[in-house]
Amino acid sequence: MIIDKQTVHKVADLARIAIKDNEVDTLTVEMNKILTFMEKLNELDTTGVKPLVYMNEEVNVWREDVVKQEISVSEGLKNAAKHNESFFFVPKIIEK
Repeated sequence: MIIDKQTVHKVADLARIAIKDNEVDTLTVEMNKILTFMEKLNELDTTGVKPLVYMNEEVNVWREDVVKQEISVSEGLKNAAKHNESFFFVPKIIEK
């Protein structure tokens, strides 16, 4: 496949990228280089090669989700500027 100026404009339009007229020639050459490289890669024999989904095959080790009471409510509230027995008081930031 050969990329021409019309294809460059079409790809830029699909990608919503504004390109200048003086950039089209450079982009045509660069896109043709990319396609030539991809054609070279397609020549490789990849039979028996598993598709790569992740960079490594490590499996996540999940821990059980256990609730722990690390600090008490009173300890959590002791440094709050304004609070009652159970909650922080914060200034209202949304105005109607």
